[in-house]
Amino acid sequence: MLLVLAAELRPQATPVRQADATCARCHASLFRSYLDTPMANASGLAAENLKTATFVHNPSGVTYSVSNGNGKAVLEARDSSTSMPIGKWTLSYFLGSGHLGITYLYSVDHYLFESPVAWYAASRSYDMKPGLGEMRERPPALPMESGCLRCHMSEVQASDRGTINRFQAEAFLHTGITCEMCHGDSSEHVRSAGKAAIVNPARLEAASRDSICISCHLEGDVSVERAGRSALDYRPGELISSYLAYYVRGGASLTARGVSEVEQLSQSTCKRVSGDRMSCTSCHNPHFTPAPTQRAAFFRARCLACHSQAGFAISHHPENPDCTSCHMPRTGAENIPHVAWTDHRILRQPDKRAFAAATSGDELVPIFSPGATTRDLAMAYYKLLLEGERSYEPRAWELLHRQQDAIANDAAGLDALGNLSAERGDNQAAEQAFRRVLTLDPSDLTALSNLGTLLAKQGRLNDSMDLLRKAFGGNRDVSGLAMNLARVECMAGQSEAAHETLRDALVYNPDLKNLRQLNEQLTSCNAPKSR
Repeated sequence: MLLVLAAELRPQATPVRQADATCARCHASLFRSYLDTPMANASGLAAENLKTATFVHNPSGVTYSVSNGNGKAVLEARDSSTSMPIGKWTLSYFLGSGHLGITYLYSVDHYLFESPVAWYAASRSYDMKPGLGEMRERPPALPMESGCLRCHMSEVQASDRGTINRFQAEAFLHTGITCEMCHGDSSEHVRSAGKAAIVNPARLEAASRDSICISCHLEGDVSVERAGRSALDYRPGELISSYLAYYVRGGASLTARGVSEVEQLSQSTCKRVSGDRMSCTSCHNPHFTPAPTQRAAFFRARCLACHSQAGFAISHHPENPDCTSCHMPRTGAENIPHVAWTDHRILRQPDKRAFAAATSGDELVPIFSPGATTRDLAMAYYKLLLEGERSYEPRAWELLHRQQDAIANDAAGLDALGNLSAERGDNQAAEQAFRRVLTLDPSDLTALSNLGTLLAKQGRLNDSMDLLRKAFGGNRDVSGLAMNLARVECMAGQSEAAHETLRDALVYNPDLKNLRQLNEQLTSCNAPKSR
């Protein structure tokens, strides 16, 4: 097995306490209280919030250790039965406030990855990331994409063009959530000593106000970026629905998913009666988090701001001042192990039996997404298909096929149409879609890799290698891409090139069985006979 000590990503991102120091000059009290909030501490340097422990994952036979070595946070993987080293990585940043859990990031040659193990607050221990618990071998390196960073870091940058997780420069400029993430660009406000306006969420129209919270606290069952839009470009004061379309399964339980507070709240009597007057900040102060001993009184005061009748303030369960313990109980979030979730439906008489009884339909319904299009719905079905829900293939295909003219300049839509066409055996339509994508974006990873694979199956090896090598050049950590390229290189008689491709990929996936086995199998590569 190959031992790799990852090249250290020298952290350059500044923490909130430094990034927002200018704001503190005039807003000192808010600044000090904000530094203790989960948002301010949503990420940071790994060494500053390191949970040192050892975790044995029995299904894969891998032992993971997180430790502090000479002031550096380190993740190490070893074979549990032999204690032989598998890999060793310097952890650069943590992600997560710790309220639910913490994961860590590391970098190898400018590729950003997430640790396969995470610290869970409820169990106070490490476990595998969701979806990895039953794997029989160490999982492939987990690419950390910019879209997954944007709600934990500030000023997140797009990855290098044509790549998933390579950042030649910094992936993000600040750790934690800075003031500007909710208040927008403050440069003019600062230069004018506060005379120039800055975004004040409380003074925005309801949809724009709520978009600031929705952008990170709404997930639904699936969300897709609108055509030609990136969620990284969203700025406070805009509508998040201009960038993202959110969908849920009709009839889905509002207590079965994580990050569903916004949609749960929308179903509450409190919100339906109050309308636009009520928002997340009616109960939550984003600049302040009450201490555990203050929590019940803090939120009770929020309830009594509306429920001001004497019966509530004086005689409504005086023995229990914690309104949330009865009306907002914590429930299980089925897609996130080890965590509990607060029920934001604010039920008058919560019935926990109803939590498990709710059933999920299979039709997707848009939520908080005015202007969502047929294309967006098609991409939502397609995204669920990619996540393994095969039953959605006919709907994704029918909607995308019907939208061919509308998505003629939509690279993401054309990639989806090309993939489905190839899966259905229409190679000509697939090639046409992928080539159209490459005229729009010559570096598009999906089009390069999938068209390259398509051409290889047709025996067009040189054309295939050109495309696959271009894709692999910026994505050397993607094991599936490496294997496809190595197979084509071997079919073309380029044995050394095939082995070099696999060796490159093994740098990022040192113990991945499929890569090692293929590297051993390609002992001889014969060039195809000329016709």
